[in-house]
Amino acid sequence: MAFGKSTRMDGRRTSSSYCSTTTIVVFVALCLVGVWMVTSTTVVPVEMSSPSTTKNSVTETGSQNSEDKSGDVTEDFIKEGDTNSSGNNIPDESNTETSVDQNLLENTEKLGGKTQEESLLKGNEENKDDTEDKTQAFNDANGDSEGEETVKEGGDAKTESGESEKGEKKDDENNSGENSEGTETDEEQQSGGKKSKQEEPSDGETRQDEKGEEQVGDKVEHIEDKEPGSKTKEVFPDGAQSELLNEVRTQNGAWSTQDAESKSEKEKQASSLGSQHVYSWQLCNVTAGPDYIPCLDNEKAIKKLHSTKHYEHRERHCPEEPPTCLVRLPDGYKRPIEWPNSRDKIWYYNVPHTKLAVVKGHQNWVKVSGEYLTFPGGGTQFKHGALHYIDFIQRSHSDIAWGKRSRVVLDVGCGVASFGGYLFDRDVLTMSFAPKDEHEAQVQFALERGIPAISAVMGTKRLPFPSGVFDIVHCARCRVPWHIEGGLLLLELNRLLRPGGYFVWSATPVYQKLPEDVEIWNAMSALTKSMCWKMVNKTNDKFNEVGLAIYRKPTDNKCYEKRTEENPPLCQESDDPNAAWSIPLQACIHKVPVDPAIRGSQWPEQWPLRLETTPYWINSSQVGVYGKPASEDFVADYEHWKRIISKSYVNGMGIDWSKVRNVMDMRSAYGGFAAALRDMKVWVMNVVSIDSPDTLPIIYERGLFGMYHDWCESFSTYPRTYDLLHADHLFTKLKKRCKLLPVFVEMDRILRPEGKLIIRDTVETTSEIENMAKSMQWEVRMTYSKDNEGLLCVQKTTWRPKEVEASM
Repeated sequence: MAFGKSTRMDGRRTSSSYCSTTTIVVFVALCLVGVWMVTSTTVVPVEMSSPSTTKNSVTETGSQNSEDKSGDVTEDFIKEGDTNSSGNNIPDESNTETSVDQNLLENTEKLGGKTQEESLLKGNEENKDDTEDKTQAFNDANGDSEGEETVKEGGDAKTESGESEKGEKKDDENNSGENSEGTETDEEQQSGGKKSKQEEPSDGETRQDEKGEEQVGDKVEHIEDKEPGSKTKEVFPDGAQSELLNEVRTQNGAWSTQDAESKSEKEKQASSLGSQHVYSWQLCNVTAGPDYIPCLDNEKAIKKLHSTKHYEHRERHCPEEPPTCLVRLPDGYKRPIEWPNSRDKIWYYNVPHTKLAVVKGHQNWVKVSGEYLTFPGGGTQFKHGALHYIDFIQRSHSDIAWGKRSRVVLDVGCGVASFGGYLFDRDVLTMSFAPKDEHEAQVQFALERGIPAISAVMGTKRLPFPSGVFDIVHCARCRVPWHIEGGLLLLELNRLLRPGGYFVWSATPVYQKLPEDVEIWNAMSALTKSMCWKMVNKTNDKFNEVGLAIYRKPTDNKCYEKRTEENPPLCQESDDPNAAWSIPLQACIHKVPVDPAIRGSQWPEQWPLRLETTPYWINSSQVGVYGKPASEDFVADYEHWKRIISKSYVNGMGIDWSKVRNVMDMRSAYGGFAAALRDMKVWVMNVVSIDSPDTLPIIYERGLFGMYHDWCESFSTYPRTYDLLHADHLFTKLKKRCKLLPVFVEMDRILRPEGKLIIRDTVETTSEIENMAKSMQWEVRMTYSKDNEGLLCVQKTTWRPKEVEASM
């Protein structure tokens, strides 16, 4: 009994104990479920403490992947820091773990509100506690949840205080609307299936539903190849870039796409290959050899001349077809000696001519000294040196005022140009010229010395200069018969001389009493009187045993009106004194401008003030060459070239300016390029093309010089005479009139080996020039292009072809 009672009692105890245990288990289970439900609403995964843990978990199953990605987004948002406009920044490491978790929750809820704000407009408000949807809201819409996310922001970026609850509500409402999509994503990930990547939203775009409302699509960047410990990429811009979060669609902005860039480059390369011309070069087969000047050495045209009485054979006779052959170098050619040493000596083999040394050596023109040709600085009228002669002129008439009132001089029959070479010491710029005649290579000597000069002759045509631009015209035994044929040649000087300017004549008729000299002097006296020139002084230089006469051109027309005999006559009103390109000479006098608003009625400002002074006869009612009022155009041009030269040409192209002396601006406008080079030890030949606006008088008014030219023809200079050629938008217009190839050959002719060519033109034109330069083995120093505008700097080399063209 006792046993049975005991058994019953144990059974009751066991039953009671079992119930108690069951109750406890159920209670604990309910507690665990409750705790799980409470803790899961924070959407903060346990693994969030380590970025590396988050990234390493990418390869897990869909549910775990969703949690990891939520952690990534939150972590990246922590990195944003200062993006919050309210100053509600993430606490630093000194804060407690509880504080960090609280902020993580708050920021995660705000993030959900920002990214889903557009979706809230639908009015969906259900399933607030669906935590799986909450994490799934950040999954890729296509189910491709691998890698690192870049969230495209479609909502508001505001994060002001008090917005946490609103963000949580929006987050829950939006998640309920995307529950089915999240479930589908999980199923696809678990089965290993993925949607086609063609359905992924492209970078910088967002998805739109059928109603046109924009949804958020996450751009997934694959990171399988990244190191496990690499840092997570930031999702949002920070700081000043936070305003970009308001944008739902990005644009290319200032950046082109790689597809567009690659396509464009392929097209350009294909076009370049298709348009490239294979050039075949030959040496010129001409009598003049290395001294060939096509328009002055045209033997075929010279033989057909009916007369040479007026030096027609020394004038320009250009070939019908411009040459495309290359001029050979003299044997033993070297880099020219640098200025100012070049004024005193040059390499003999660069200009290997000794005739002048034999004929004019006793007058100290030039001497042979070993491997050099030396220039003592003498001349026919100043065999003891040019500087003494220059100062003698100044003493003879103080109003000449070298380098102040008198800045631009024309030296006729210049010889080796020592007069102009030493006038640099008096801040005077001299245009020297002489014909290519029996005085072998005199102009070539001048240019090799670094002294401005051109090959020209006073024959039957006007010189290529505008009227009234030279302050002084000088002739020292220049061998020009001024007095014959009604003073035809002296009247050309009258055209070129500025009203109030001086003609300085130093020749034997001034100081010798031989019958021929007396006859010439009497004829000159009568002619100059009828031209209303006033002789201001006639004097002798005992040191050089020479004399000179100085004449002044009138500044008004009173003398012309008082003449009893109109011989020479006044030119017709229709005769334009500025027309100078291949115009026959006329034995007539042009009236002097007297209207204060017309050029020539006033003397320019003294040098150097005149360089920067807008000419008085330019006003705002005139339209300049760049479309602005002319006076503004003038200033803008100067400022433009000062900026370009100082920031680009001097320091940006690798040009050693100590080796640059002779410069040519092949298309000059106002002379701004030359003016900007004033402080450099260079001189600039400003060329105004015959089909460009006639701005050459403005250039002279500034105290600079230049000439007219047609670049479809050869320039009147020897080969290898310029260190730098500059062409600003010349060729695009020029190639409408003539072929570009002969023009480039001409540039090769006049540019010295190691000389530079700078071209500013369209990209098409600069590319064409670059191809030609490369075919001659020139070195490309710089190329640049922007908005179809190109800049090219190339350097000529000593390369010459071996093949010689067939004789004509």
